[in-house]
Amino acid sequence: MRKLINSRIMLISLIAILLGAVLYTFSYYRVFQREVMADLRVSTKLLAETEDPADGRSLSRFAQELAGENIRITLIRPDGSVAFDNVAQAESLENHRNRKEIRNAFATGEGSSVRLSDTIHRSTFYYALRLEDGNILRMARESRSLYGMFINAFLMAGGLSLILLVMCYPISRLLTRSILRPIGDMVSRMDSPREDGSEPAYPELEPVLQRIRDQHRDILQSARLRQEFTANVSHELKTPLTSISGYSELIENGMATEADTRKFAGEIHRNADRLLTLINDIIRLSELDTTMPDSFTEEPVNLFEVANTCALMLEPVCEKHGVTMQVDGEASIVRANRTMAEELVYNLCDNAIRYNREGGSVHISVRDRTLIVADNGIGIAAEHLDRIFERFYRVDKSRSKKTGGTGLGLAIVKHIADLHGADIRIRSREGEGTAVTVVFPA
Repeated sequence: MRKLINSRIMLISLIAILLGAVLYTFSYYRVFQREVMADLRVSTKLLAETEDPADGRSLSRFAQELAGENIRITLIRPDGSVAFDNVAQAESLENHRNRKEIRNAFATGEGSSVRLSDTIHRSTFYYALRLEDGNILRMARESRSLYGMFINAFLMAGGLSLILLVMCYPISRLLTRSILRPIGDMVSRMDSPREDGSEPAYPELEPVLQRIRDQHRDILQSARLRQEFTANVSHELKTPLTSISGYSELIENGMATEADTRKFAGEIHRNADRLLTLINDIIRLSELDTTMPDSFTEEPVNLFEVANTCALMLEPVCEKHGVTMQVDGEASIVRANRTMAEELVYNLCDNAIRYNREGGSVHISVRDRTLIVADNGIGIAAEHLDRIFERFYRVDKSRSKKTGGTGLGLAIVKHIADLHGADIRIRSREGEGTAVTVVFPA
């Protein structure tokens, strides 16, 4: 970054020098051109008023007086032929009738023009004045052209650029260091915002740094959650596998009676079902982790119809746990993925049944894009409510294993709600029951 800033400063300095040279040359040349023409006009009129232009000796004498100023004097007859020229033989010169300054002088009384020489490094300025006798008195002066001035200006600019670049290099290094030092200080204190109350060197960067801090915190939290998730998965898989391995080993070695064999087979079957359910939930949660809000198909879904369907599917589970279930409400159309919506309602109802008491009840209510699943079961203590949607988090681990819960149902529900932009809230009191409310967006 330092090299980039240094090179940009040097480049800006070089461009500024070159642009300055161009603007200066243009401005100077225009002023110079006006001054040369003004001098020629004054000299021509002075010669016409103080000398006899028709007298070649007067013109020669005047030209000698201005010999150091590189002045050329020409007298042109009305037919365009040259009567006098102090630089060349008049007879050898071509007719000047079509020269721009001569035409203008014949037409308006005076005329001027600038012509480049063949070398294009010098220009000749012409001023012509019509005399009372009809002749044209013209004075010319050769001087540097605009191109010549450009060459000189760029040569000077080149030398000045080298000097300034040499001077700018240490200055740009100091400037870059002074610019980057506060940024380095801010980065070094990224994890610990300033506590002295002083203003940061670059307040504009504070929102960016705060965003980076938040992202850094989220990354660390995600890493911690992944680590916990991996440890929990290993533990949850190990428990049923250990039971399956132990019971099967006893049967294999003939150490179980016929009655024990039936019992062990039942335990193996129960742990295998638990293992299968756990694997399915883990796979489903992984799929939801990689699902983006715009990557699945949404359609109008009747939430009341989904609730009734889930209630019918869970009737055997209700009978097994001695729990009654009731659905009321009205048709409520939400825009959602039908499979995910069914999964969300099913998991909430399944949890309400599993963590209920015998003879308890589950009440499902659907109105105005809002789903409420309430039970009068064991409830959840207040200190657990903030973590209830975490993966593998169980309020009562012994009860979870007894009922076959994996600890992932509510985590899946939270994922589905977030993907649909739905708001999910939980209200519970220990010993009185739990109510989960899901509000879908309009």
